[in-house]
Amino acid sequence: MSVKDVGKLTDHVSLGALTRIVPRYVVDEVLAQTERREKRSRALPAHVVVYFVLALALFTDGYEEVIRKLVNGLWFARTWSREWTVPTSGAMSQARARLGAGPLQALFETVAVPLAKPGTPGAWLRGWRIMAIDGVMIDVPDTPTNLAYYDKPQGGTRRPFPQVRAVGLCEVGTHALIAAELGTIHQGERELAVKLTSTIGPDMLVLADRGFFSFDLWRDYMAADAVLLWRLSATMHLKPITFLPDGSYLAEIVSKSVRGGRTRIALANVDGDLQLATHIPVRVIEYRVENHSATSETFRLITTILDPQEASADELAAAYHQRWELETSFREIETYLRVGKGIRSKTPELVQQEIWGLFVTHYAIRAFMSEAADTVEMDPDRLSFTRTLHILRRRITDPAVFSPQGKTPTT
Repeated sequence: MSVKDVGKLTDHVSLGALTRIVPRYVVDEVLAQTERREKRSRALPAHVVVYFVLALALFTDGYEEVIRKLVNGLWFARTWSREWTVPTSGAMSQARARLGAGPLQALFETVAVPLAKPGTPGAWLRGWRIMAIDGVMIDVPDTPTNLAYYDKPQGGTRRPFPQVRAVGLCEVGTHALIAAELGTIHQGERELAVKLTSTIGPDMLVLADRGFFSFDLWRDYMAADAVLLWRLSATMHLKPITFLPDGSYLAEIVSKSVRGGRTRIALANVDGDLQLATHIPVRVIEYRVENHSATSETFRLITTILDPQEASADELAAAYHQRWELETSFREIETYLRVGKGIRSKTPELVQQEIWGLFVTHYAIRAFMSEAADTVEMDPDRLSFTRTLHILRRRITDPAVFSPQGKTPTT
């Protein structure tokens, strides 16, 4: 069998089973959209580099070993070993620089959609898909360009590396990250979170911890038709207006611009224009959580669900405690995918490219887990992320994954 018979090796390089979620045609569409398609033939075309970046999320080896893993399944054909040599690390770095971060970000925004089906356990509260927003700090290599762009935290808790701030929107029932924004330590979580409003919809119940609350951000999320359930800080108290049968009560949150003054524009009188509202009615749920050390913590939640018939205080309190599922997703990305090795890229553009690649790969793994759980009507939380990751790694390096005839194997 000749090279001409089976085509170029680069046309067969893929991530095996991952291409079910990130198929070649989607990669090509994203490359065209971001104007990264080649105008001339290259030994490392852009679509191969995209899959290489995804592989960097799975393997901690050096560049040359990672690309070997991608083509390992074809090396049983001696023709390939004679016709092709492994690109050098320098060549792979140059190819990544040509590609940039845009295609990987666009790829994530294209493929990352909610995964939970109507019957997926743990993913819904009545008719609302339970979502959560949260942030994470990601260490990056301490190179001059990374330091100049991202900077390091200052003060007594100073960490030794520059850091990227990421804020994400997660489907808590499947741990699937479906939207994210990247920034620096000088950008707050609220500033990044407001950019996520374009990805939410009226079927979503969005959870957020106390660090995210502000009148303006709450108003922005309401304007995006989201149903909200957020925690308030312990120092923020709201005056009850009406007590409800389930123990919750109605109150108002007030814009800072009118606190202490007499200006009042009721939400009901602004003809649907939330941007004019200075007082917004909310429902407050307060409860205490006891732990084994006999201490307790008070939780004060506010929600846009004003009628207890639509969701009781007990239901909302139970739903809020699923917010920590997003922290699990970020831990899977930070710890398990890179096995604690951290980001390897030495320039801000490639840092962003690598992080978007991590997000795409994590989403693909979670998509497989969700599919597997659906077949047996199981809660996706009961499946092991690390076990799925090990299976995927073996599939990529298994020669049987690849077909010398260029046909996609059944997975």
